[in-house]
Amino acid sequence: MLGWALTFLIIALIAAVLGFGGIAGAAAGIAKVIFFIFIVLLVISLLAGALRGKTPRL
Repeated sequence: MLGWALTFLIIALIAAVLGFGGIAGAAAGIAKVIFFIFIVLLVISLLAGALRGKTPRL
């Protein structure tokens, strides 16, 4: 999921350099949403692992 966020971020940067403001804004918005979903799932996964007594593997 983090890979998808980085992909959309790169698309946004390339579109911004080429002058496509609408596409750049949309891609940056998608990247932001995917990144925050990734963070939420990471925290849930770490908490679930801690409650089961396993050490987190980062």
